[in-house]
Amino acid sequence: MLQRRPIFPHVIEVNHQLEQVLGCNVYLVYDQNEWILIDIGYEETTDEILEMVRQLDFPFQRCKTLVATHADVDHIQGLAKAKQILKTTVSAHRLAADSLRIGDRLKTFALIEAQGIDLPMPPIEVETLLEDGDILTVGNLRLEVWLTPGHTDSQLSFRMGDLLFSGDNIYRDGCVGAIDAHHGSDIMKFIQSLKRIQASDVQWLLPSHGPVFRKDDRLLQSAIDRLESYSHRADFGTCAVDWPLMDEFEAELVNGKMPGDDEPTK
Repeated sequence: MLQRRPIFPHVIEVNHQLEQVLGCNVYLVYDQNEWILIDIGYEETTDEILEMVRQLDFPFQRCKTLVATHADVDHIQGLAKAKQILKTTVSAHRLAADSLRIGDRLKTFALIEAQGIDLPMPPIEVETLLEDGDILTVGNLRLEVWLTPGHTDSQLSFRMGDLLFSGDNIYRDGCVGAIDAHHGSDIMKFIQSLKRIQASDVQWLLPSHGPVFRKDDRLLQSAIDRLESYSHRADFGTCAVDWPLMDEFEAELVNGKMPGDDEPTK
């Protein structure tokens, strides 16, 4: 048997437990005779993760559910395999459930032809649809469900006391989850999600990638400011609200302005 190495009471994170990076952060939350996994990662690491769970003396039949923070392949490709082995249920937002049910390889980033990414995405049924304000219970623990869209339309976070399992909202270096129109990203909703986290009194953010870190309002504000600038730039295409340069260009055309009109006369 392995010795449990919880990062907080009732919380084990797979990468910390194994002291190596297997992929996305996978959180095992447990109390009394119940436990859940928040995300599972790639299919190729599922066996190793479940063997770790077994060696930590968490009976497979006591797994209450497998939770998907959102439907990205690096978070959920192993769900079908884990569900079959554990004989448990899957819980996710309804928009993630749609992608999971059909094994949508485009929206889950399993297929990105331009970058040579071509991964299988096993379809899977989601038994429990989670919405903002719902409560997940694990023994006597209560996890409040937050819908925090932006990175994807289905991104969920989970508050447990002063901890927030914060998904791909923000990382310790101030980066945020990828913004992509095909992915269901929404910059303005992303900003609102970050503001919600910033305004909360949680103390620790447990992200889906990278190290756990104390909530830093200045870091969050920096990310908010950056995303607000993105919303008025062409950098993220149709995810932007507008592109002021085009309004300027139209005004210049109407006024007959020609290239070089603003340059000083030599």
